[in-house]
Amino acid sequence: MTDREFTQLLHELSGELYRDMPWRRDTRGYYVLVSEIMLQQTQVDRVVPKFEAFVARFPDFETLARAPLADVLTLWSGLGYNRRAKFLHEAARAIVDYHGGVLPATHDELVTLPGVGRNTAGALLAYVYNQPVLYVETNVRTVYLHHFFADRRDVTDSSILERLEATLWRDHPREFYWALMDYGSWLKRSGVRNVSASKHYRKQSPLAGSVREVRGAIVRQLTGGEISLGELRACVDPGDGRFDSAYGQLIAERLIEQYDDQVRLTN
Repeated sequence: MTDREFTQLLHELSGELYRDMPWRRDTRGYYVLVSEIMLQQTQVDRVVPKFEAFVARFPDFETLARAPLADVLTLWSGLGYNRRAKFLHEAARAIVDYHGGVLPATHDELVTLPGVGRNTAGALLAYVYNQPVLYVETNVRTVYLHHFFADRRDVTDSSILERLEATLWRDHPREFYWALMDYGSWLKRSGVRNVSASKHYRKQSPLAGSVREVRGAIVRQLTGGEISLGELRACVDPGDGRFDSAYGQLIAERLIEQYDDQVRLTN
C-alpha cells in the first residue's frame, strides 16, 4: 500500500469507526492527562466510567493536587496498576506548583511529570495542543504493521515512525491520531494480532497468580479504611508467599503505610 492510499483509507474510516469519548468531547489538558494515564494497560470500556467518576470527584489539577492520596487510590481502585494513581497525583502537584496549574505544552517539560514517558507526552501534545508530533503506541503499531510490514518480524519503532511521518495529517494531527486509535482498535477486535512483530513488543504477564494480583487485593481491602496487619493478612494472603512481596512493594512505593500494627492507604 502506498502512503497516499493509506491516507485516503484512514480518512474514509475516520468517520465510520469514530468512538465518542469524554476526553475527545473536551480536550482540556486535565481531562486528556487523566485519560492517558488511565488508558495505560487498560481498555477504553473500563476506563470511561472510572474517568467520569474521577473527574466528578477531582474536576481539575488543583483539586486533585490537594486531595489525600488515599482518596485518589480509593477512587482508582478497580483499574489496577495503582502506581498510576500515585503518578497522576504527583503530576497534578507538579503542574500546580511549577506550571501555574496548566499542562505544559512542550515535550521536554511533559516528560518530567511522573508517569509521563515519551509516547504519553506525544499523545498529550497531539490531543491537547493539536501539535503534529510523532509517537508510537500499541494501536499505532497494529495499523502500520498491518499495512506496511505484514511480512516482516522485529520491526523497529523507528521504521514505523518513518511511515508515520509520511502519512501524518499535519493540519489535523488530533483527528489523525483519533482515527489511528479507532482503526487499530477495530483491527484488533477483527482478529488482527500482529504486535508481536514489533521489536519493542513485550507480552504482559498474566494477572492470576502474580504479585500484582495481591497488590491490587491489598489496596482494595484498604479502601474500606485502616485495619491491623493481621486482619489484612487474614483477608488477602493467598498463602504462597506473594503477600509479603506485594506488601513490601506497596510500603516501599508509599502507596500504603503502617503505624504500629495498623495499615492504611497513604494519606
